[in-house]
Amino acid sequence: MFEDKTLVCKDCGAEFVFSAGEQEFYAEKGFQNEPIRCKACRNARKSQRNGEKEMYDAVCAQCGAPTKIPFVPKNDRPIYCSACFQARRANH
Repeated sequence: MFEDKTLVCKDCGAEFVFSAGEQEFYAEKGFQNEPIRCKACRNARKSQRNGEKEMYDAVCAQCGAPTKIPFVPKNDRPIYCSACFQARRANH
């Protein structure tokens, strides 16, 4: 079935193992490409992206509290604060 593969990170050039379990996970999710970065470089890119997100001011449609969201609010869809969003999510 799947066997561990040694790959080379695109960013740092270090070798890393793409394990059989990871390959199986990728196949289950339908991912077509193998990872090109090691775990450390993937985490660094992820935290870099998350740190640079522009946040937008909005008002919660349920409780009226001011909140910040990571996308431009549109008038055609309600915006919820974290607490109301989680409560709505739990009820559905």
